[in-house]
Amino acid sequence: MKNLGQMMKQAQQLQAKMAEMQSRLGEIEVLGQAGGGMVKVTVNGKGDLAKVSIDPALMKPDEAEVVEDLILAAFHDAKNKVDAQVQAEMAKLTGGLNLPPGMKLPF
Repeated sequence: MKNLGQMMKQAQQLQAKMAEMQSRLGEIEVLGQAGGGMVKVTVNGKGDLAKVSIDPALMKPDEAEVVEDLILAAFHDAKNKVDAQVQAEMAKLTGGLNLPPGMKLPF
């Protein structure tokens, strides 16, 4: 039973660290770009879009579809970077504990 108590204590510590990491995610900002930097978006660690910047050269009525596509591409670029950064933070937090795909902490 001694090991069970120690495991519970470790689980509680991990849960506290997870909560701390979750609160820090809102502070992380990642820049995504598309069109050679003509469209830039900033996404926070929670995946929320925080800022969009569009080069004025793209602001032509006949370029609307191109701009829309570039915004999506820039967002996906930023989101992929955020996901990679969050995954790296999780690996540090869990000490490299390999969780099954789709399993997230806290449970």
